[in-house]
Amino acid sequence: MSSTSRKVPLGWEELELAVERNSPGIDSYLHLPTGAVLTISSEDPDIVVKKRQISDAVNDYLKIEPASSREQYRWMETFVGSVGSPDDDTLRKRLRMAIDGKGAFRRFKDVLLGYPSQREHWFEYRSTHLRWHIKNWLKTVDIEPTIPAPWGDPSEPEELPQVSLESSVEQTSPGDPLRREATQLIESLAVLDLPTAIAFLEFLKSRSNTQD
Repeated sequence: MSSTSRKVPLGWEELELAVERNSPGIDSYLHLPTGAVLTISSEDPDIVVKKRQISDAVNDYLKIEPASSREQYRWMETFVGSVGSPDDDTLRKRLRMAIDGKGAFRRFKDVLLGYPSQREHWFEYRSTHLRWHIKNWLKTVDIEPTIPAPWGDPSEPEELPQVSLESSVEQTSPGDPLRREATQLIESLAVLDLPTAIAFLEFLKSRSNTQD
């Protein structure tokens, strides 16, 4: 840290949540005097009040840079590649299906609910990346914490070892067989039934978009 670093009493748990949170329409700001995190959602009934709170003391707030969706998706992919074994790749298959397409993050979490030990392993793995992101972001914005992080000084995360499986599922996208089956079903429909099928597919698409 430089001699001009801003000293901030960070609320580490709030900051970690803000770095993880990267949904569209949601922004988080660090209140420099107190270290508190102010989150603003486009659906927040107090959005006008919160925005005015920031604009009235603009020098006291700093927008928090979350880990991008692309970056967090890469963490999921790496994690998925580390689970399973040559004798049992059931969970690997389920997770690969889950992270294919819109709504991947929600489906991924839903699958892990049935596997407590792997779910805990995922949380630990994700936390190491989030905390490394925080460390680098604080350096970038030249902030010096006055309260040490409860998890200590994080090191650069090591990549998880990938499990090598011979299953043919590993060679293609896990959703490809289902997409081919869906295409074949649509092609077999009568023309009069196509509007109904399209309407239902549009409904599924919109529902997936709201789950991201």
